[in-house]
Amino acid sequence: MIQRVTVPGLFPPPVYSHASVVEAGTKLAFLAGAVPLDAQGKLVGAGDPVRQAEQVIANLTEQLRAVGSEPAHVLSTDVYVVSTETAALSAVWDVVEASGLSTGPHSSTLLGVSCLGYPGQLVEITATAVVPEETRP
Repeated sequence: MIQRVTVPGLFPPPVYSHASVVEAGTKLAFLAGAVPLDAQGKLVGAGDPVRQAEQVIANLTEQLRAVGSEPAHVLSTDVYVVSTETAALSAVWDVVEASGLSTGPHSSTLLGVSCLGYPGQLVEITATAVVPEETRP
């Protein structure tokens, strides 16, 4: 069985859920890409990949909480940054490292891409996390 979760405190996604949870021995959560939008759907940190990364981490943390997980239980991430400069990718990765997502450390892919889904969006992060039994909603 798959549980699809749309987080009430986040901007409603157009055609996907914030997370999907599948139980097969260990419960896993597959989170949709967290984006740098506030709860009203406004872009946070226009032109600033570090500020956008901070908002993305905050939104990803809310997605994790909504399914009974937390940053320390993240197994893997894909980090997308609109840039061809490794310095911009590194600056975003510094935010990821400081967030607690790298506890473990988790598996991750850091990618420079040409564009993302929302106008002005520079950062997006997808994640897969364990949902521990003691915190399951």
